[in-house]
Amino acid sequence: MSKSARQGPTRAAKPARKSSSRTLGRAEPGRPAAVEAEILVRSARWRRQPRATGTVKSAILAAAKLALTRTASTGPVELAIVLSHDSAIQALNRDWRGKDAPTNVLSFPSAPAGPGRRGGKSRGPSPYIGDIVIAYETTAREAAAEGKPFSHHLAHLAVHGFLHLLGYDHENDRDAEAMERLERKILRCMAIPDPYAPREGGGRAGR
Repeated sequence: MSKSARQGPTRAAKPARKSSSRTLGRAEPGRPAAVEAEILVRSARWRRQPRATGTVKSAILAAAKLALTRTASTGPVELAIVLSHDSAIQALNRDWRGKDAPTNVLSFPSAPAGPGRRGGKSRGPSPYIGDIVIAYETTAREAAAEGKPFSHHLAHLAVHGFLHLLGYDHENDRDAEAMERLERKILRCMAIPDPYAPREGGGRAGR
């Protein structure tokens, strides 16, 4: 899977936030006060998957419930998810990661990565944690190649992107294992099988 694009332009992938943000979760003991996510559909290809926005919302809420309970944060969390296409994400990947190729998901944290930031511990006063961009064609190709439902792969990408916004990464094996372990736990709560389990016929789902 794609890595975080670090401090990419959190406004470049989308216009200014609108009043259409949805409150996905309310305050509970040990959980954030609210998770507000704006989902922007930027490609007509997503019409082929009419439940995509619902899948993304469910994945973000599940990720927030588990990942944010590991912090002392009780304030609101805001983010945007852009459902885009290969050519748009390729341009972002080229401009911000120096890789001129499409990818499945990119995350643009609003705060710099660094020690102590994992899990949102150093998010600062702003509730806005950044943007996630997901490409339809790559998501569909990968789901088909791995023999899994589109909705399961999309949920995994949304969770993966959300954790990047909180500072998780897979720069080394130790960090990758920690991130994958949390992804598995979140997806298990959604009744989604382990996305990293070996596939039939050999091989393993990629990061």
